[in-house]
Amino acid sequence: MVPQTTSQLPQTLTSDGNCLLVKLSPETLQLVADFFKVLSESSRLQIVCTLKAGRKNVSEIIDATGLGQANVSKHLKILAQAGIVNRQQEGVCVYYQIANSFVFELCELVCDSLSVQIQQQSERIANLGAFRQPVSN
Repeated sequence: MVPQTTSQLPQTLTSDGNCLLVKLSPETLQLVADFFKVLSESSRLQIVCTLKAGRKNVSEIIDATGLGQANVSKHLKILAQAGIVNRQQEGVCVYYQIANSFVFELCELVCDSLSVQIQQQSERIANLGAFRQPVSN
């Protein structure tokens, strides 16, 4: 669930209004950038969304996403290395689940922001129609 008020959001600004990220070392900022790179691939986002309903094995993820086995395995490895998913061996089967549900809050924030941007763009395009004059023959 996305926090409803700014008091529920993590503190991201310093007392002088600057972003806390400016206080991070370049190495730490690279870790943040690398985390976002992991989520910047659509197949990995498909896998993450599939796991929102709960843990699944590779076969179930393949069925849910339509991705190939090698592709799913490659992306699960990357997601696990980034700490986004956990893997749990049970006999011959490996199950994957989301390690921290904050990833869904992050995705919701991005989707909400994109939705607003698209709505605003649609309104601007509709307003351009007012300048269109009928073509006369």
